[in-house]
Amino acid sequence: MPSPPERKTGLAHGGGNSSVFSVAPSSPSFIRGILPRWSPALLVAAVVIAYANTFSVPFLFDDVLAIVENPTIRHLWPLTTSLSPPAGQGLTVEGRPLLNFSFALNYAVSGTAPWSYHLANIALHALAALTLFSLIRRTLAALSTPRVESPTTLAFYAALLWAVHPLQTESVTYIVQRAESLMGLLYLLTLYCFARGALPPPRPTLALVEGRPSENRPPRSAAWQTLAVLACALGMATKEVMVTAPLLTLLYDRTFVSGSFRTALRRHARCYAALAATWLLLAALVLGSGSRGGTIGGASGVAWWEFALTQSRAVLHYVRLAVWPSPLIFDYGPDFVSLATAAPYLLLDLALLTLTGLALWRRPALGFLGAWFFLILAPTSSVVGGTRQMLVEHRLYLPLAALTVGATLGAHRYLGRRTWIAALAAAVALGTATVYRNADYASELTLYRDTVVKRPANGFARYNLGKVYADAGRHAEAIAEFTESARLIPAAAPTPFNLANSLVALGRTAEARASYEAALRLDPRYVKAHFNLGNLLLAAGDKSAALDRFQTAVALAPGDLTARTNLGGVLLELGRLDEARAQLEHVARDQPDSVEVHFGLGNIALLQARPADPAREFETVLRLRPDLAVARERLELARARR
Repeated sequence: MPSPPERKTGLAHGGGNSSVFSVAPSSPSFIRGILPRWSPALLVAAVVIAYANTFSVPFLFDDVLAIVENPTIRHLWPLTTSLSPPAGQGLTVEGRPLLNFSFALNYAVSGTAPWSYHLANIALHALAALTLFSLIRRTLAALSTPRVESPTTLAFYAALLWAVHPLQTESVTYIVQRAESLMGLLYLLTLYCFARGALPPPRPTLALVEGRPSENRPPRSAAWQTLAVLACALGMATKEVMVTAPLLTLLYDRTFVSGSFRTALRRHARCYAALAATWLLLAALVLGSGSRGGTIGGASGVAWWEFALTQSRAVLHYVRLAVWPSPLIFDYGPDFVSLATAAPYLLLDLALLTLTGLALWRRPALGFLGAWFFLILAPTSSVVGGTRQMLVEHRLYLPLAALTVGATLGAHRYLGRRTWIAALAAAVALGTATVYRNADYASELTLYRDTVVKRPANGFARYNLGKVYADAGRHAEAIAEFTESARLIPAAAPTPFNLANSLVALGRTAEARASYEAALRLDPRYVKAHFNLGNLLLAAGDKSAALDRFQTAVALAPGDLTARTNLGGVLLELGRLDEARAQLEHVARDQPDSVEVHFGLGNIALLQARPADPAREFETVLRLRPDLAVARERLELARARR
């Protein structure tokens, strides 16, 4: 391997002897004696303690569609099924076969009991923390000043703060956001495997050359590069944010290994060609999934420039949460800002990006931390994202590592041997906050009530809280939330629809009818609204109006057998027997054990005095429902007419 250029890189200034590290006494002997040996075990223990109270957290929100109601995870074999998540529905697993397969593994263990899913999430987060620790340790060992703190100790502090930070709860406690933590693990493995093959192993007594990579490097390792490419490919099959991994690997190589992009590309050309090839896999998955059902990109209905303006504030909000993680919010909802409002944030973001660019030139290792933060955040927090979720805390899962590393190195520079006190105190405070935040996930009720308290103008959160109240039979509270949600998001048809359902439950039928009609004005093709309004009209005795609604529902959804059954029933009541029989016979072909359908067909046969024996239909009804007295009476009547 050729020697790296003499240009200085790393944490030191381009010239001179100053460094981001102070030449200060190292930590007390008991810290130096414990951490090098026990760091991995302590990291895992910290993760387990922080997330031990999550095993009873139920499936929440998107968990239900992506896991509980996902038919493709019911069996591990054939792999073509478990690696083929549902498409076109906007599910979190869509276009992410490895994520879907991981849920299939959990389903094989515990079915729809959530404990194994939480165990897997905690294990993945612990593995990610260990990988981050190893990556930081190996990198710090390749940079340096004379005899500063052990790279193992500093790596432990940084990885510990990252692992127990409450910003990570959404990626660990919320089961379906394994998408973020699994992708994060594979992203870190990509970088670590590359570093493992390119940098020398850390040594406790390593004396390093000021501000530049060590000259004593092992030869390139094809095996480790192959593992890096494999991890990258698996990450592409997990979440789209992985798109930046090849670029960050190249930047890592330039900063800590080769010293320049030209040298990096020359030394590791095959590796980068293979890493770039994983983009083809990602492109195929994204195109095959239809952009995840329109939940990302322009298909979500959010203009790119609206999203970009909002992200100018979101990025700085994320930085603030990294420093002071309160309040944490599950669903921020839409948070549009005007150009005038966004201008100060845009200027600050531009300043940070400019400083990152300058640092990459003059102090590459420090600049690498800024690039890590912005590059990993870019796919979801730039003009590309385009989703109604303007701020999402799980997007900080990996970018947070740059901030914890920077904070650790900065603390060591100014605190010296007292760094361990600050690091462990911060870890205890952050871990405690994580435990308390996990408690908010105890149920959908606690989670959405917490969200509405913190974000009262979020109409989506109010809608979801209303759904939770309605499912629990607390319809008065549901009506209050749906009403406020309809005020905040007047164009959402499901809100007046669910409001109407709760009004029906409380017997407020006139208001319910108006609310169903409001839903249909917003979405004339809303099949459930046509169906429920038809039932309401039928109960009120308006059979003609009910008929119109059921006919519309069947026209819009010919496969909806419930709507077709009700249509047959109202046609029967209106005396249109041939039409009623046609509808019910259609249903009977697909639902041969429907009591309601056979009872209706028996009544039609009686009324028409058809040659076909109506007794056969009532005998079928009694076979299915032996306790149905009215069917027995009709059977006796049919036999008497033979």
